[in-house]
Amino acid sequence: MPAFTCKIVLHKNQSRILVQFEINNAWNKRMQAVPGAKWSKTLRGWTIPDTPENRSRCGFKPNDFLQKERVAPLPVKPAAPKVSKEALCFISDKNRLEMEKFLSQLALKAYSPSTIKTYRNEFAQLLQAIGKCPAQNLAPDDLRRYLLVCIDKGLTENTIHSRLNALKFYYEQVLGKEKFFFDIPRPKKPLILPKLLNEHELQRLFNALSNRKHKAMLFTAYSAGLRVSEIAKLKLAHIDSHRMQIFVERAKGKKDRYVNLSPVLLDILRKYIQLYKPRPKTYLFESEQTFAAYPTRTIQQIFINAKNKAGINKDVGIHSLRHSFATHLLEKGTDIKYIKELLGHFNIRTTERYLHVSKQKLVNIISPFDDLWDKGSIEW
Repeated sequence: MPAFTCKIVLHKNQSRILVQFEINNAWNKRMQAVPGAKWSKTLRGWTIPDTPENRSRCGFKPNDFLQKERVAPLPVKPAAPKVSKEALCFISDKNRLEMEKFLSQLALKAYSPSTIKTYRNEFAQLLQAIGKCPAQNLAPDDLRRYLLVCIDKGLTENTIHSRLNALKFYYEQVLGKEKFFFDIPRPKKPLILPKLLNEHELQRLFNALSNRKHKAMLFTAYSAGLRVSEIAKLKLAHIDSHRMQIFVERAKGKKDRYVNLSPVLLDILRKYIQLYKPRPKTYLFESEQTFAAYPTRTIQQIFINAKNKAGINKDVGIHSLRHSFATHLLEKGTDIKYIKELLGHFNIRTTERYLHVSKQKLVNIISPFDDLWDKGSIEW
């Protein structure tokens, strides 16, 4: 029987009993059978109606009736900043109309929700900065001065690039001003090498996991070089055992692709599907409460927990499995053009970053100091 806790909470202005326990399929089914039971994502547990019968089942005493406790949601990763109503108050009426035109054009071009959110926030920063000045009247020199102010505020190169992309879309795609940013240079981005795990660290990471589903998730991520969003969206129908391929549907940039299905991974996934209860119906990795796709943040946390348990001190996330996949393929002699297709990169330059971290040829280079030392002409 799993350890569980019960608390009387005020949830959505209603008195409820919060029941939390370790992952257990039998107990999930038992909770689903309780009338009025609901799974709460924010509280990370089941809430049931606060009735005398339920209180008695949970072991509360009569004098506990007035001891209600407000339970704060467990901390989660902060979401991307939004344009609040207060911030919109600082945008003039005319510029609010420009914002509507801006968002409409993004929607018509079928940009992804995350890109629309980013562009909206970056464009709103400009509209707040210029106050009542109409955005459509700004000249390239005005935008140059605005970007210099952004740099002086300490914004990173990546943020400046993101802001430039949003403004470029507005002036060129919405207003139709061609080559509006021709004379405005972009700051040079730093070359950040991919962070990866070596084979010994990967062994420790995988062995630190005991949950069969969690193991299958990370095995799939490394074996096929998938992004965390791609793992979450994998469906049973995407696993093609006849052609030994995995279909990755509408990945980054709305790009479909096929990746190789490892025979070892296929056996692991078959055993996982046969033995894990409840068996997945649509998605390869389904939530046990909602039967929808597994949340990406949960998959990220599974990796972090395994990394900490394995005693790996590197500052890496689950994306390091994708980096490790590419680098290890390169070290085994796989052509970088094939790696590009497996990763779904649009540009070969993105894939070429792995040339800097691969030790395939570097390990055979002998330092000239070693040659000089071997000649015996240096004293120590």
